[in-house]
Amino acid sequence: MTSTLMSRSTPRRPATRKRSGSAWGPASAAVIWGTSVIVAALWLRGGGIQALFAGGGDALTTLGRATGLAASNLLLYQVLLMARVPVFERGLGRDKITRWHRLTGFWSFWLMLAHIALVVLGYAATGNAGWWAQTWDFVVSYPGMLLATAGTTALVAVVVLSIRAARRRLRYESWHLLHLYAYVGVGLALPHQLWTGADFLSSPLATVYWWTLWALAAGSVVVFRVAVPLARSAWHGLHVEAVVPDGDRGITVHLRGRHLHLLGAVAGQFFVFRFLDGPGWTRAHPFSLAQAPRRDRYAIAARIVGDGTERMAQMRPGTRVLVEGPYGRMTGAERTGRKLLMLGAGAGVAPLVALLQEQPWRRGEATIITRDHAPQDALLTDALEDLVTRRSLRWYRLDGARASRGPSWLPTQYSTWAGQDILREMAGPLHAYDVYLCGPDPWMAAVRKDLDAAGVRASRIHAESFSN
Repeated sequence: MTSTLMSRSTPRRPATRKRSGSAWGPASAAVIWGTSVIVAALWLRGGGIQALFAGGGDALTTLGRATGLAASNLLLYQVLLMARVPVFERGLGRDKITRWHRLTGFWSFWLMLAHIALVVLGYAATGNAGWWAQTWDFVVSYPGMLLATAGTTALVAVVVLSIRAARRRLRYESWHLLHLYAYVGVGLALPHQLWTGADFLSSPLATVYWWTLWALAAGSVVVFRVAVPLARSAWHGLHVEAVVPDGDRGITVHLRGRHLHLLGAVAGQFFVFRFLDGPGWTRAHPFSLAQAPRRDRYAIAARIVGDGTERMAQMRPGTRVLVEGPYGRMTGAERTGRKLLMLGAGAGVAPLVALLQEQPWRRGEATIITRDHAPQDALLTDALEDLVTRRSLRWYRLDGARASRGPSWLPTQYSTWAGQDILREMAGPLHAYDVYLCGPDPWMAAVRKDLDAAGVRASRIHAESFSN
């Protein structure tokens, strides 16, 4: 087993940092639990328990009300979780937000379908009507139901396209654009609840509460996804300074702007970029910082894999950039140990390089393991070699085709090894390490399994998923 390792070092004392999100976490939990309690209280106040025990059509209808309230609450979370609201971004982190967004999306979808079915069957049983006749009556006779039908159709389309098998057939840019139709679906489905829903109109206070809550959600999207990014981008004047080839299939984009330090970005975080280089500029590109941020400069690294990154490779100096962020909690503030172990696959090496440049560590205290299908695919090799030379970083390259047996995060030549044994062989005893992990979700899951087997505490593993 070989490594790239040189001897010069720059000793530094590890800094003691306060873990991020200490106050934001309880605040985000309070918002979620508070609205959930109010939903339950509204259902109980509306006679939900009594109707449930009454049986027949009343029981079906009250269950329909309960599932409708729950679906509405989860749709609210859907909007808030992806609106870049600071209380959730800082309190939960991008990794957890991504998981919750996916989870609440599917649960709200199935609860919405249950709501539709239960209410139709409940009203049909009470009125001695057929389910199809009752459905038609709802759609054509009740305020907002035509809009709700269109909104439901949009949400069904988004959910179907979000299934992994379907999503793999779409380009990222196309899927991202179609995914935005979820906002359209929510906007069309909402009015019928606020106009005709008993639980939404049970009292003036309940009506004010729901309208205010949804107005705040819509306002959050406008403020944090549109107004704040536009204002920040105009103020900081971020633009492309240079696009430099990086390996056979990658580029490094150097960005420059005014007073970028005021954005508060730190190594390990990411931004969402829109490059104003012509048609297609509206497409969002999430990239981690590939260098420790400087007062007036950022850098990002990308592997050329699609239309978006191919366009980036052709960008000219001076191209203006719209930016959202910074986001993410995979930062040095999460660090509690003395040593650093970095594991990155493909473009996932970018935030790890930035962290290694920013963080304090002494000789022998930092190790990075990189994984690429082929050596020529590697990104940021010059930056890593510089860290090896100047600060005695230990760098292990695990290049090659994925192993068909054994640990799936390793290449074929290590298929007979146990993953935890390789980690100990390269880094030594792991109890003093903070582990930073970045790469495709399946790859990170396999690494986590071996880190767990090696006895690394979950609180010492820092990773974020950039899947949407």
